[in-house]
Amino acid sequence: MLWEKTFSHVSGVAFVIPLDSAVLRMKIAVIGQSVFGLEVFKELRKEGHQIVGVFTIPDKDGKADPLGAEAEKDGVPVFKFPRWRLKGGAIPEVVEAYKATGAETLIHGDRKCGFTVFWADDGLDTGPILLQRECDVEPDDTVNTLYNRFLFPEGVKGTVDAVRLIAEGKAPKIVQPEEGATYEGIQKKDKAKIDWNQPSQALHNWIRGNDKVPGAWAEIDGQKITFYGSTLVDNIATAGGQSLEIPGASRPGLVTKAGLVLFGNDGKTLLVKNLQFEDGKMIAAAQYFSRGTGTSVELTENEKAFYPDAMWPAIDDSTDFFKSGAASMDVVRLVEEVKLRASGCQLQNEDVYMNPTFQDFVPDEELVVDYVRIVRLKTSTNMTVRLPHQLFVNGEFVDAEGGKTYKTINPTDGMPICDVSLAQVRDVDIAVAAAKDAFEEGEWGKMNPRDRGRLIYKLADLMEEHQEELATIESMDSGAVYTLALKTHVGMSIQTFRYFAGWCDKIQGSTIPINQARPNRNLTFTRKEPIGVCAIVIPWNYPLMMLAWKTAACLAAGNTVVLKPAQVTPLTAVKFAELSARAGFPKGVINILPGSGALVGQRLADHPDVRKLGFTGSTPVGKHIMKSCAVSNVKKVSLELGGKSSARSIFSDCDMEKAVGECAVFFNKGENCIAAGRLFVEENIHDHYVQRVVDEVKKMKIGDPLDRSTDHGPQNHKAHLDKLVEGEVEFGYHNCFSF
Repeated sequence: MLWEKTFSHVSGVAFVIPLDSAVLRMKIAVIGQSVFGLEVFKELRKEGHQIVGVFTIPDKDGKADPLGAEAEKDGVPVFKFPRWRLKGGAIPEVVEAYKATGAETLIHGDRKCGFTVFWADDGLDTGPILLQRECDVEPDDTVNTLYNRFLFPEGVKGTVDAVRLIAEGKAPKIVQPEEGATYEGIQKKDKAKIDWNQPSQALHNWIRGNDKVPGAWAEIDGQKITFYGSTLVDNIATAGGQSLEIPGASRPGLVTKAGLVLFGNDGKTLLVKNLQFEDGKMIAAAQYFSRGTGTSVELTENEKAFYPDAMWPAIDDSTDFFKSGAASMDVVRLVEEVKLRASGCQLQNEDVYMNPTFQDFVPDEELVVDYVRIVRLKTSTNMTVRLPHQLFVNGEFVDAEGGKTYKTINPTDGMPICDVSLAQVRDVDIAVAAAKDAFEEGEWGKMNPRDRGRLIYKLADLMEEHQEELATIESMDSGAVYTLALKTHVGMSIQTFRYFAGWCDKIQGSTIPINQARPNRNLTFTRKEPIGVCAIVIPWNYPLMMLAWKTAACLAAGNTVVLKPAQVTPLTAVKFAELSARAGFPKGVINILPGSGALVGQRLADHPDVRKLGFTGSTPVGKHIMKSCAVSNVKKVSLELGGKSSARSIFSDCDMEKAVGECAVFFNKGENCIAAGRLFVEENIHDHYVQRVVDEVKKMKIGDPLDRSTDHGPQNHKAHLDKLVEGEVEFGYHNCFSF
């Protein structure tokens, strides 16, 4: 009976069809409501069937149900009753439990979900089976995800297919037993209490099976708390989590940055994202111990100007758009007004239909950033910076597997700046999976190129708003002189994103004429499409600018990104991740993984779901990466290899002032791919030129890169400094040859 009950609960629509009908075009009475009934109604009309009547619910607050409104518009008789039918009687009222049977497959861990279309009977939906459809239940599925992914689209299609089978005389009549058939609702709040003496899998099934209605609950701190958004997890980081006593549980839960970690009696864990209190208020589980510290929403003058005379109704997380009196035409109006007033907002009608409650439509997913500290720097920059320090994966800052970290060092004084999460192989796999899902299934892959460009422009604007903070972080982490970091490291990065944002809607294919084909009716064309997940591994000399050069192009083309910054300079990359989230980039589009090249970089090169890898670094490592990319899945690869090797030739007829200025080996402390490490000077001016260069170098101020009078900061990191000192002893720091 689960098949039949699941269909009855989820669909909200039934059909009264003559049992002896075998004509191609049929007369059909539709009993139902909601958008599902509306879609079935439309499809049946397209098939050419005559809808002789629609039986639906009465209007609410003067608003007609979407199915009834569409039928009235088409001139179909509409009958509105508060109830539809009773067992063994006429059809004066609806069976109250009609919508409340169907989550049993999730609650008890079944691996299949399905629905049944059955022949009309006298009221208990136990008529002969006509058609059935099923799908696999994924480990973290809920009724909502199953409805959106399978039951809604396939339910519409399956119902229309059933009518077609009847019209063609091919519809089966499979008698189903009535034994055990019941409409006693299992989805009652008092029956959804959690029994904690179960394994984690059973707890997970119970919570997700009751999500969203009626909601699995337990008593905590003397009140009923309802649990939503359960997932099974392994090896989740619980460091710093606060203990939460749960009566009857095998051990206390832990409130962490990721949510509420619960334990089954087998010692395994599950994670709950949201909690709801008895008063209806819903919060992120991570905020359980800080729920009383929030502030109320205050509208700005611009927001009030939208509707200056409006009476703003009370809205909470459980407010339902349709139950508040809205109908299908209100959806159209809402979406169009939002697009008009918030040009950067991506919103479709389906977003409202699929997320009717305020909690679903505007999820409480404020970006949570665990800033390591607030640093007030005692320099002329007078800048207060906030430093994210975790991995950025799937739109969230998270700890690395096992809570592993390392210290990033300030090259100015050799002291640690902060602990940074150290990504592991499993973190790479999670990030790549998130990027793949964002590309194939998420909003990013479906986004209009022009809207994609708007997001990148917005990101560039946010970077500009935070340019002094970014430059300060770059100086602290890499030793770059602040003035150079502000103008070049950060300034050119902003320009790069704006440049590529303009390319988003200008990437075009081409047509190719075929002259030899006979008859000449063929068309050959090239269509340029994004490739998918792109991995990026960047060096330490220009941390933010190298990120911008590679990331901006990938995003403009519509790809998603997993980026590994240099292990010694991760901080501007994770700050960039924060700004990308605040700009509105969908989850999974940008992922940042500080970590070692041998571990993170190698896994990216080996990963079968990465479609392209970009690397800047040494030639030996580049060779190894190219081999790994070929062996794994023949992924595309772009390499920028080798160190500084450029030379300058200075002749006797040169402009001496300009020639001395062209001695660019000290630009960015010499950490530059085009640094002139060799100078070839004509012999008759050699000594004079060298002296002039030495005089200019003596004028340079070496010191704290955050001091705006500094010309040359510290080398990027100790290993690099040692290599330079070793090279100076053996070869000379700056070679100047005469000819």
